Amino acid sequence: MLGSRRTSAYSDRRTMNVLQLGKYYYPYMGGMENHLYLLCNELKQSVNLDVLVCHTRGASVTEVVDGVRVTRCLRVAHVASTSICPTMPLEVSRRPCDLVHFHFPHPMAAVSYLLGQRMREHAVVITYHSDIIKQRRLLHLYRPFLDRVLRRADAIVCTSPNYKEASDVLAPFTDKCHVIPYGIDVSQFERTEEISRRAQEIRARFGGRRLVLAVGRLIYYKGFEHLVRAMRDVDADLLLVGTGPLRSTLEEMAREVGVRQRVHFLGEVHNRDLAPYYFAADVYALPSIARSEAFAIVQLEAMACALPVVNTDIPGSGVPFVSRDGESGLTVRPEDATSLARALTTIIADRDLARRLGEAGRRRVHQEFSKEVMAERTLQLYRSVTCKIAPAPAPRHGLMAN
Repeated sequence: MLGSRRTSAYSDRRTMNVLQLGKYYYPYMGGMENHLYLLCNELKQSVNLDVLVCHTRGASVTEVVDGVRVTRCLRVAHVASTSICPTMPLEVSRRPCDLVHFHFPHPMAAVSYLLGQRMREHAVVITYHSDIIKQRRLLHLYRPFLDRVLRRADAIVCTSPNYKEASDVLAPFTDKCHVIPYGIDVSQFERTEEISRRAQEIRARFGGRRLVLAVGRLIYYKGFEHLVRAMRDVDADLLLVGTGPLRSTLEEMAREVGVRQRVHFLGEVHNRDLAPYYFAADVYALPSIARSEAFAIVQLEAMACALPVVNTDIPGSGVPFVSRDGESGLTVRPEDATSLARALTTIIADRDLARRLGEAGRRRVHQEFSKEVMAERTLQLYRSVTCKIAPAPAPRHGLMAN
């Protein structure tokens, strides 16, 4: 169990050395990358961290990012959303560590580990962010490597009980699975005078009308076409934040259904500038339609701002686990514009309901989804799986020490 009180081999010796294997790292922005950055910034006070990721451009480079040592490996190709980094196996083999923490799906990391590992004892933890849903050909090639690392793992982290129970890949390994949900920095979503002022400006920009907010890449599994259709029956404006290949399609759809004047495509807004939009809105909409939406951290941000959420009951996804139906929002069937419109209208029309759902969501985020809670649960898991592992030599480069 995550709450194990067994004494770690490191509790009275020295700090644990942890190698994090991810796809990319800050300032690259993405769901998995944001999680890794936030996790490392919390863990760096308790463990020695070494982060190994792919570079998005240029040669390999090692740098210190906010006190964390990060090596970005040369990428020579990018095939089927997978970076090919020929130096990564060597980089893995060079690093003495007590624990390796993978972030999957990441084919290059799995292959690099199997090719580059030396015969030494260390624990293995895998955060299983999502199945590979769309690229079946890639999964067919990747699966043998994935299964070998999963068998080697001491613990597998799932971000929701829903995903743990639904993943065919994880089915043979459920005895190793632990649920540790994502966390966010709730301090970024506290209402301040500046955020309140900017929220009022946003409402004024749209004529003081009721506002529905949605944030995400404009891609197939987000289901934004159903939200655009739903807006025909919702007396509000939709603020759609994000960019992606479906923007022109969605704009044309908005014209066709007669809501183009009430659907506003705002483009990219930096994460740190989103809080005023949450506070300006009356309800948050998450119309996603496929398990590619494994969790939707954006729900946590909305809930942290006491904004009620309308989401979808995607089978096997953590989406309805994050914001619970009737507790912090309303949950509807995927690909159902009529039910989506009805739920949005229900919350917009009932301010007391909206306030009750919003406050419950805010409490849930503080209790279950803060970065501090996430990091403490992760650290407990590290300690539990390294109890019987002999400590690795201390790092020589000195940059891992904090």
